[in-house]
Amino acid sequence: MLIARGLSCARGDRVLFRALDLTVPEASLTQVQGRNGTGKTSLLRMLVGLAAPREGVLSWRGHPVSGAAHSAPDPLAVEQFRRDTLYLAHANGIKQDLDAAENLRFACHMGGEYPRTDEVQGALDRCGIGERARVPVARLSHGQQRRVALARLALSRKALWVLDEPFVALDSLALAMLCALLAEHLRRGGIVLLTTHQAVELGGITPQSVDLDDPRYQVAR
Repeated sequence: MLIARGLSCARGDRVLFRALDLTVPEASLTQVQGRNGTGKTSLLRMLVGLAAPREGVLSWRGHPVSGAAHSAPDPLAVEQFRRDTLYLAHANGIKQDLDAAENLRFACHMGGEYPRTDEVQGALDRCGIGERARVPVARLSHGQQRRVALARLALSRKALWVLDEPFVALDSLALAMLCALLAEHLRRGGIVLLTTHQAVELGGITPQSVDLDDPRYQVAR
């Protein structure tokens, strides 16, 4: 379970949101919403430990793992949280001079997962890019590059998936593939937390919604 209490985020002198409480149980889908500039990506970065909140504390499975500057989380709990978390940013985060299979293997190794060669190929096949596994990513279209990035999900067994706009640049087949991966992860008891500007339909799974436009989280200007 991921729990945030009293999170506040500032960019320079501007407070993006404040006093945000969030409880994300196992086998749940949470959708973060809000206009551009309300801090959606900043919130995701906080929730994976890439940025510290101005105020508040983040806990994973009962242990504090991130907080304001004066907080001191348990280093062992922080390390376990990192092992349990997969973060896919809005950008694809792939290396243009590597081929699709090399990119996927590299991303897995960076996250502490070590798939076999046949598993890498199987993940790319499932994501509709398997026939181009040995093509340098620089020669792939933007949509194909997005499929390479999302193939990470087909291999990961990490408990917490945090995804920033995962549905961008996907055609209908890729969209169906991604939804199937998310639904399978949730059925295994995993957690999905994402931002998106479109409705999420995962076969009857109702997402929890966090709207950063909510006046409770905003500072009067």
